[in-house]
Amino acid sequence: MSSEIQVVGENNGDQLPPISAPSEVDNEENEHHLAPTATPTLLTDGAPEVVERAGKSNFFMSVINMSAILMGLGQLSTPYALEKGGWASSFLLVAFGVMCAYTSHLLGRYIGGSAFGPRGKIITTVFIYLEVFMALVSFTIAINDNIGTLLHGKHENISWKHHLSFSQILTILAVVISSTTLWIPDLSRFSPVSLVGIICSFVIFIGVVSAAIFGDIKADKPIPVLRLQNIPAISGLYIFSLSTHVVFPDIYRSMKDPSRFSKVSALSFTIVTAFYTAIAFLGARLYGSTLHSQITLNLPRHLITTPIALGATVLAPITKYGFALVPLASLYVHRLPSTASPRKRLIIRGSIGTVLLMLICVLALTVPYFEQVLGLTGSFVSMAVAIIFPCAFYTKLFWAQISRRQLILNAFIIVIAFVIGGFGTVSSSQSLVSQIRKK
Repeated sequence: MSSEIQVVGENNGDQLPPISAPSEVDNEENEHHLAPTATPTLLTDGAPEVVERAGKSNFFMSVINMSAILMGLGQLSTPYALEKGGWASSFLLVAFGVMCAYTSHLLGRYIGGSAFGPRGKIITTVFIYLEVFMALVSFTIAINDNIGTLLHGKHENISWKHHLSFSQILTILAVVISSTTLWIPDLSRFSPVSLVGIICSFVIFIGVVSAAIFGDIKADKPIPVLRLQNIPAISGLYIFSLSTHVVFPDIYRSMKDPSRFSKVSALSFTIVTAFYTAIAFLGARLYGSTLHSQITLNLPRHLITTPIALGATVLAPITKYGFALVPLASLYVHRLPSTASPRKRLIIRGSIGTVLLMLICVLALTVPYFEQVLGLTGSFVSMAVAIIFPCAFYTKLFWAQISRRQLILNAFIIVIAFVIGGFGTVSSSQSLVSQIRKK
């Protein structure tokens, strides 16, 4: 299929360069609209996918889809970030929410033409897949931590050659089971499983609320006003919670009326930022200085909702591995000749994905420091993918069309993101190195 399609900007009708529609082979790899991370439509050697037929999602469903995708590890880490940074740091979380809503609007303006800009394609690809990889490492660390808390001392004497604990063995087993999703030819048939991840997010929230109501814990712990020295470290936790920009093309293409994409993103980020802020204050007030980097590790063990919430925290990442790794594992597959059989493509994709998943598991068990890994990922990678790249490439593409005011705004956002991301990267790196040395 080699037809060319003209894509028109959302607001001003500016015509973008023609792009090629995807091949049938690409379409076989790309059908998973609920994926929590990157999709190959942005990153393959061919042009981004443009769907000629209209989408089916109305405004309400699009808001639900985007909000569900945005809700992830943030609900585990934002309470800890707020307690460490002080209640005034919540303004930073809100500011990141506003910035991400703005950059998603920029993506909506040129998402059909050149997703992240052709000149920055290589750098963007590296950063996007690095974010996917490191996010899955963080997910795996969370699995191990929550399995350990779920067992809370049970079977702790069980180990394998005194090198692996029982919780680590179960974590490896969970990763091995999830690797089977990498061998499914058509992930669109498996996409309903991703709904489990959405349900798990609400189960975790219910667990936290139940602790506040039935856990004999008073939400009266003091929260400091501001701990300026901790802002660089927690900024990565905040921005990671809101960085899912690489899946926005799927949402854009699925809409009946793509011109309302900016309104969808604005409302979705408002909902999720408010949700994160609420659970952050609730968690910080409940547990104060004893709060762990994952709030589920603080839940009272005597409540029936606690093991359910811990189980949901373990189950949610398992549903995401296949969808997240298939695009990365498919990089080589897209370079195979068109004569390659579907079976050969599946074997290569599955093999590469399985090796990557095993590497992720090894890293997570070797460097099991959730706070530091997540903070480093957010500061170094998510800051670029969610804020810097959209502003920079949009400014480059529409330099002659944007107003001076918007040019200054974009430049200001880029500088702020560079500064915060730079300090956050240094702080998280130093903390990670310190933890490794202690080990």
